Amino acid sequence: MIPDEIVERVRSAADIVEIVSEFVPLKRSGGTWRGPCPFHQGKNPNFAVSPSHGSYHCFVCHESGDVFTFLRKRLGMDWPSAVKYVGEKVGIEVIDAPRRVQAPDPNLPNHEALAAAAEWFQRQLLDESVGRAAREYLQQRRLDAQAWHRFALGFAPRDPQLLRRYLHSLGYDDARQLEAGLLVLREGETEPRGRFRGRVMFPIHDELGRPVGFGGRAMGDDTPKYLNSPESAVFQKRRTLYGLHTAKQAMRRVARAIVVEGYLDAIRLALAGIEEVVAPLGTALTEDQAQLLVRYAPEVFLLYDSDEAGQKATFRSGLELLRAKATVRVVTLPEGEDPDSFVRDRGRAAMEAQLGSAIDLLDRQVQLLERRGWFADLRHRRTAIDKLLPTIRAAKDPLTRDLYLARLADATHLDKATILAEAESLPDPERRRAPGGRRDGTPGDVELGDWEPPPFEGPLSEYGREPLVPSPVPLPPPQPGGARVPGKGRRWKNQGPEWHATAVPPRPRRDEPVERALVRAMLGDRGVAERVAERHPPEAFRDAAYRELFGALLSSPLDDDLERIADRLSSESLRVMRELTEGSPYDVEAADIGLSLSKLDARVLEARIDEIREAMRTATREAQDQLMTERLELEAELRRLLPIRSPRTKPRG
Repeated sequence: MIPDEIVERVRSAADIVEIVSEFVPLKRSGGTWRGPCPFHQGKNPNFAVSPSHGSYHCFVCHESGDVFTFLRKRLGMDWPSAVKYVGEKVGIEVIDAPRRVQAPDPNLPNHEALAAAAEWFQRQLLDESVGRAAREYLQQRRLDAQAWHRFALGFAPRDPQLLRRYLHSLGYDDARQLEAGLLVLREGETEPRGRFRGRVMFPIHDELGRPVGFGGRAMGDDTPKYLNSPESAVFQKRRTLYGLHTAKQAMRRVARAIVVEGYLDAIRLALAGIEEVVAPLGTALTEDQAQLLVRYAPEVFLLYDSDEAGQKATFRSGLELLRAKATVRVVTLPEGEDPDSFVRDRGRAAMEAQLGSAIDLLDRQVQLLERRGWFADLRHRRTAIDKLLPTIRAAKDPLTRDLYLARLADATHLDKATILAEAESLPDPERRRAPGGRRDGTPGDVELGDWEPPPFEGPLSEYGREPLVPSPVPLPPPQPGGARVPGKGRRWKNQGPEWHATAVPPRPRRDEPVERALVRAMLGDRGVAERVAERHPPEAFRDAAYRELFGALLSSPLDDDLERIADRLSSESLRVMRELTEGSPYDVEAADIGLSLSKLDARVLEARIDEIREAMRTATREAQDQLMTERLELEAELRRLLPIRSPRTKPRG
């Protein structure tokens, strides 16, 4: 027989929607997924799969059950085969052992002792005299009796022997209580005493909902502020997440997980209706905790405090999550806020807005470095790259790593291949053995979370921003009597007007190549002027001559020829017009009007990005975060508008 613990682990880890969808076409409908019933060969979506409950039900034939039942009925599997099938899907080894040799769970007495202690702590909290101070503390934190019951909060009195005597009465001796972490025996003492005294108690459960330990919160000046149960056979902090046993179904339902620092943060969000929240039992996530999270949600939001410690924990946790192939988002609260106070004072809608404005982990790191001026010159930019390389290395998902390489290349104006080569220059085992430096003594990886970027002393520059647009489409060179079309061996007929015969002396290229290309296209096709004006009026052109030509072409009657338009131009604009129409007429199609319009759109976005960069120098921290969020959105739109492409060098025809 398969041990019940293994069955529950497999059931808990299974994604019933993913497994059922291998056999039934499902579509999301609210909190469930619907499709035709495979048991009575239905055609209507009467078959519902609930990820939050891990079950299915048909409203016509009334077939229902869990993921194991589905496989047994749909594929004819026996019970062990169904459990093993699902176990392979979720990466849990299932061993089918005969019942006669199955040993009882050796940890069951510890779970029972901890459950008895949790119940006793709850009674002490509700005791009129014993729990008065604890109740007042919780009420000051705006947690009412309903919250106490929902999260099984309790109180450990200061008398160190009360719990010990109570558990003795239930048959749990000192050895059992010591093993469960409820008692502690100090060096030089002969009698054990209660580990938790004068603290508000938060019971901690494992993934399956079994009690494994406690977190005790001091109400006054006692230290430490939080005291957890010690490591034991049932409690390993690195493998445990506070609240996971109740949050895991919500994580599956909304496809995201939220990580906060403390118990009260997690409780506050859950009370507000944001249930997919957990807290590590320390500062930063461990590798095991990260693996636990991605089992239930592909996207993880890090919602830590806004102080320096919270920032460090954010980046350490983020790297572990990237190694587990999670998508990592960073939520930045206003300075001085934590999730508990923010939701308590502003409500769920405000927190959802903060979650909605979360930015990717690498973007947040770039934001902090840029805010302190670490892209201002080559020396500091090199240091900034060193701080960001661990994030590139941690990204185990190939697509995420490629996106990160592109983002860092954009920020530093380096080639992706160069950054990748540097990122791969030190194997991962070497980095883990020497996190502060390489064996040859050269500077190694210092994760951004371990390093607070100092303010950059000196003027902030544009950190070497270069044009984001590709080179304009090359124009055919003017030649007397006509211009040769490259690659085709044909000549355009010279159809220029009489005024065009005047020789135009050579002059340097003007500063607005996009405007030049568009105006030249307008001279060949008046319809181009109307098309451009739908998105960008003549006033948007920066060059005065191009602007005047655009306006004249747009406002002139369609029956006006170029000679009439030329009569109304200034001398400089007339000069430009002659230059642009010298030689062959311009091939409008080869000008790629769409790309040129995208470049103008990009120019508007770049101007706003410049305004944001300037405003960030004097803005408050909260305003800086809002400005940076807008800037990242604009830069993403820039990349969408102007993908990397080779300019067309040959006109058609």
